Amino acid sequence: MTRLTVGATAPDFTLEDQDGRTVTLASLRGERFVLYFYPEDDTPGCTVEACGFNDGLAAFKELAVRVLGVSPDDAASHAKFRAKYDLDFDLVSDPSKTTMAAYGAYGEKMLYGKTVVGVIRSTFVIGPSGLIEHVWYGPRTQGHAQRVLAAIKG
Repeated sequence: MTRLTVGATAPDFTLEDQDGRTVTLASLRGERFVLYFYPEDDTPGCTVEACGFNDGLAAFKELAVRVLGVSPDDAASHAKFRAKYDLDFDLVSDPSKTTMAAYGAYGEKMLYGKTVVGVIRSTFVIGPSGLIEHVWYGPRTQGHAQRVLAAIKG
């Protein structure tokens, strides 16, 4: 499994958000953004993580940093999840898990002491030039958004 490191070029992607709009790495060029991968909409850990990013959204926006969540769920699921928790950032779908795999966010992981294949919770801060500035694999969901924000602030 590929694990990306700080300084690596972010893998290219073309995905759709909850409204069916196409989001690509190229369309984000020139912006700093957080790309975080999570297993499933409206599950306990994923909800804690999403709400954490949403609660810190004003601080991310102040730093001109966009937040994007990525899971295998479809647009309808994302729209429902956003509405239920009043999330104010885009969620994009990767049903084929190819973008996740390119970022090292899909593969073997330990779950309740067993090796399984699935989404590996991961977060990347990608700079305006497309280089990875910060990486987290398997972060704890509680307080994660605040740790990402602290890293961006330096």
